[in-house]
Amino acid sequence: MDFTFSPEQDQLRVTARAFLDEHVPLRAVRARAEEPAGMADDLWPRIVELGWPAILVPQDAGGLGLGLVDMIVVLEETGRCPLPGPFFSSAVLATLAARALGASELLGDLASGAARGTVALEESGHDDPVARIRTVARRRGADWRLSGTKPIVLDAHTADWVIVVARTPEGLGSFLLDQPDVESVPMLDPTRKAARLVLDDTPAVPLGPPGDHTDRWRRVADDAAVGLAAELIGVSETALHEATEYAKIRVQFDEPIAAHQVIQHKIVDMLHALELGRVGVHYAAWASDTDQPDRARAAAIAKSAMADAAVRVTGDNIQVHGAVGFTWENRAHFLFKRAKQNDILFGYQGWQRRRIADAVLDSA
Repeated sequence: MDFTFSPEQDQLRVTARAFLDEHVPLRAVRARAEEPAGMADDLWPRIVELGWPAILVPQDAGGLGLGLVDMIVVLEETGRCPLPGPFFSSAVLATLAARALGASELLGDLASGAARGTVALEESGHDDPVARIRTVARRRGADWRLSGTKPIVLDAHTADWVIVVARTPEGLGSFLLDQPDVESVPMLDPTRKAARLVLDDTPAVPLGPPGDHTDRWRRVADDAAVGLAAELIGVSETALHEATEYAKIRVQFDEPIAAHQVIQHKIVDMLHALELGRVGVHYAAWASDTDQPDRARAAAIAKSAMADAAVRVTGDNIQVHGAVGFTWENRAHFLFKRAKQNDILFGYQGWQRRRIADAVLDSA
């Protein structure tokens, strides 16, 4: 089986890399990290012109009708910056959710960039992000009211709407909340913004078909985790490249540190971890697009392997740089923080590994 990318996907990567190199240099990443909005006003329209928000939207809803494999090509490149702003929360997470719920009325504006959405799934605790939902939805006549707290909602402070996941008598339900009233919260990764959503008998509109949406949200969480892992491929590529280049010019004991065996071994280990993680992400994206029987397990492998690799690779990048790697002016801390933040979101690597173990033991 051929797992290489198509010529069209290769060209998409070339275009994405050229665009991001020109419009999202390190100085832009640093500036956006210090701003509440998280993205320059002129950057989103340019991203829309490239068609990236339309990648996951079906053609009959005004999108390009492509799949997760096409999206990870872009996400790998956005991870190389790493890209600030709401691209992941709207073009990936909100679009996956709207598509899974059959909310075609939301997809057109997402594809065109006319509106930006996000998803309120994560709640306090650890392990399974779907199972730990405690927000409650109660019916009041013909209306629905939500009560609970969503401590981390990506880019909710700049979103036009948010899809809230809450418990109903039938299981998990999905609800649309326009112009959410939220409070910005600090994140470990300053280039990825988030807000807290407090729901106190808040009216919301039910979204999606009747019945329990648990399986739909598990699928969304898995695909979002694969998207985060794809970002970490780009994050790790940048960290590996910067560590390698710095090792060539940093002189110690009258020779570049790249000549020292301990540095060589460290960089080889970084490459090894990156490449193993990359394979898992690419397979998981393909497995999702083709609905393979092992799709969920592939997503868990991709998230756990790539998150572990990225945390190690970005940490080793700091070590190779030495003291300068700990400075604000160096990019290394942005890469490390994106790796750690992505690891935590939508199921941290420890829980993902437990999923894999459970699947293997159950099959045995």
